[in-house]
Amino acid sequence: MSAAQPAFLTFHPPVTINGQRRALTARIKRLAAEHGLAIAAVTTAEAFPELAEYLERHIRAGRMAGLDWFTVERAAFSADPRNLQASARSIVTVGIPYWSRGLAKPDDGEPRGRIARYAWGLDYHDVIKERLRRLHTAIEQEVGRQVEARFLVDTARIVDRAVAARAGLGWYGKHTCLIVPGHGSWVMIGELLLDLELEPDPPLQRDCGRCSLCLDACPTGAIVAPYVVDTPRCLSFQTIEQRGVIPQELRPLLGDWVFGCDVCQEACPYTRAARDAPDPAFMPRRLDHAYPPLRWLLRMTEDEFRSVYRGTAVMRAKRRGLARNAAVALGNIGTEEDVPYLAVAAESYDEPLVRAHAIWALSRIGGAVARAVMERQWRRESDEIVRTELAIAMDEATPAAIGSMRQ
Repeated sequence: MSAAQPAFLTFHPPVTINGQRRALTARIKRLAAEHGLAIAAVTTAEAFPELAEYLERHIRAGRMAGLDWFTVERAAFSADPRNLQASARSIVTVGIPYWSRGLAKPDDGEPRGRIARYAWGLDYHDVIKERLRRLHTAIEQEVGRQVEARFLVDTARIVDRAVAARAGLGWYGKHTCLIVPGHGSWVMIGELLLDLELEPDPPLQRDCGRCSLCLDACPTGAIVAPYVVDTPRCLSFQTIEQRGVIPQELRPLLGDWVFGCDVCQEACPYTRAARDAPDPAFMPRRLDHAYPPLRWLLRMTEDEFRSVYRGTAVMRAKRRGLARNAAVALGNIGTEEDVPYLAVAAESYDEPLVRAHAIWALSRIGGAVARAVMERQWRRESDEIVRTELAIAMDEATPAAIGSMRQ
């Protein structure tokens, strides 16, 4: 049997048929496509009765640990769109597909990391909001009056995927991503709250059946059950939202990911069958936006970081976060040729967090040079985070190296 979806995912709003509303809704969907929002569906602005309770259980179970801003109070607020706009009558939920073929990680002898596809191009928050604003202007021209509206993308206090699922834009996959027919989960979504009465679309009567490929593929086992993600174990959380030390047991599982993770999406049959839909806004302007050189990430300056990644979602990780992730990635895929770069980071990076993870990477690769670096750092390092990493690394080193470093 397939796992049952949570109750709020199968909630059906009342649907009534009205010819004028239907015609206006169809025109708005055409306008959305004309303004770069290729997929659009409509639902009411009614509350989601079961959503707040579901989210509260999820939070109290520790599944959102580390996202301190996502509180029970926020969950309750997010379950009713009219908390954001009292006049809202309808929600137009929109999607921009972003799957494109042809850009694979190059085999050029340069150790490179991976960035999740959604972050290859311009920051989707900015792109979707700008297109929603233009759509809103077109809607006002269409109806001949001012239309009160709110433009929502990801960070707003609304549960985007729940809205999109109720509108029939797609359905929840077991990895909790929205699966859109023809595009899989390679779709950016946003919402336009309107004070217009539009014709709501019915939810799709689709699910993942018995498929569990995304659960099986998740590197860290973060998808602990169908439709349940344990956020602290998710690589996207660890490489982006985690501002401190990445847990030791998760580091080997990061592989070469330095921002986000696409593994569960890549495993999904619907996503593997996605149509090629390259939106210019989401195409990388340079190779570093998709597969950055790990050695360069370890030595880039703040100015270089901002110059290369300004205007992209990668900015959220900050320079030290990317460098930390690059150190872990080199610990996973690097060789002794990478030891000199890690040594410089371990000894002189201006952020202790990066020095600590560079020490871990050196201990993973090993060798005489790596041991010498750890020995020097043990004698002069004052930061407790780095010293903790050194102590762990020494315990994992050979007995001779441990004795040498502790003298």
